[in-house]
Amino acid sequence: MPSSFSNLPSVVWTLFAGTVINRLGFLVTPFLVFFLASRGVTGAGTSYVLAALGAGNLIGPAVGGVLADRIGRRPTMLIGLVGSAVAQGALFVAPGVWTMAAAALLISAAGMAVSPASYALMTDAVDAEHRQRAYALFGWGVNIGTAVAGVLGGFLAAQGYWLLFAVDAGSMLLFAGVVAVRLAEPARGPRPAGEGLGYGVVLRDRLALLLLPLFGAQLFVYSLTEVALPLAIRDHGHSPAVYGTVAALNAILVVALQPFTTARLARLPQIPVHVAGSALIALGVALTGIADGVLGFAVSVAVWSLGEVVVAGIGAAVVANLAPAHARGRYQGAFSWTWGVARFGALTLGVSVYTGIGPAALWWTALVVGLAAAAGTLALTSRVTARTRPEPAPVPAAPTPTPTPTPAATPVGELTPAA
Repeated sequence: MPSSFSNLPSVVWTLFAGTVINRLGFLVTPFLVFFLASRGVTGAGTSYVLAALGAGNLIGPAVGGVLADRIGRRPTMLIGLVGSAVAQGALFVAPGVWTMAAAALLISAAGMAVSPASYALMTDAVDAEHRQRAYALFGWGVNIGTAVAGVLGGFLAAQGYWLLFAVDAGSMLLFAGVVAVRLAEPARGPRPAGEGLGYGVVLRDRLALLLLPLFGAQLFVYSLTEVALPLAIRDHGHSPAVYGTVAALNAILVVALQPFTTARLARLPQIPVHVAGSALIALGVALTGIADGVLGFAVSVAVWSLGEVVVAGIGAAVVANLAPAHARGRYQGAFSWTWGVARFGALTLGVSVYTGIGPAALWWTALVVGLAAAAGTLALTSRVTARTRPEPAPVPAAPTPTPTPTPAATPVGELTPAA
């Protein structure tokens, strides 16, 4: 294992292992449209269920951040994992569209509540210098699990959709078991007098209010890779297998390059590295607009995949370093909520621009928005550095010299006689 990950505490490795297990079972959401069609749900009914799933991505992080600071990181993770597993079963047996939508809302809301708690737990366990590496390892686990799940899901779906639900729920319960057995709730300092448990602490942080929208814009551009890239491949007359191939390329590049890249980039200032990676993502997404054949799409995917590797862990680490100790869950909840908004925007605004105005408008928008957000983030470098710079260790005071006692005079007659 590269040195970038070798000195991280056991809490981080436990969360890494649990994340890989959980993502191995991330099977229902990618195949949800096909499952709904098998139950006779199409058209508007499918839109209602998918909208509920997207709404849960906005509700879950906000609730999870508050719970992580109020009742603790470990209880919040257990509630989210067990709740999402139960909701998987509810979705499978739901008799109609509205019950399916309610179950889908619970799946995403409970599942997304886990992220702020797990991120806050890593923040508690890792010092500021190593947080980027911890979050990069966490993201690496997500990619490993997702890459395997993509292959596993297609095989299981062919055998029966009930297997997707069983494996998805089982992986969540297994992760919950890991949390219950292997993780302890960390001690947290007292909350300042008069401060509530809402998001006021984040809303009063002017630097966070500047950074989070900029991160959100960059995440919106990245989320287009999940939403608009399949549309572009389809509209160029390629089969779904082509999308599967370029998606596999992304997974291979991230899994192969992440540990070694993080080991080298961790020595550099975080914000400039993040800006460079964000620019690569914007450029790679925009290159989709000039791709035609499989090679062109592969090149565009390779460019934004390199950007994904470069930025890994930095955004979450910066937010963690901005957060006061008593509000780490809510700061991570705000960051995860930004992720949810970005993905929701890509699903709605991104698709609307692509289908209503034209693909070229979306790719140009991605380039301009991505580069503008990167430039805005770069402009905040000095402020972020000043807020997140570690406090210098106090210089110990010089010890007060102890006076040497003057030996008492030897009384006459007590001299040692000479031999």
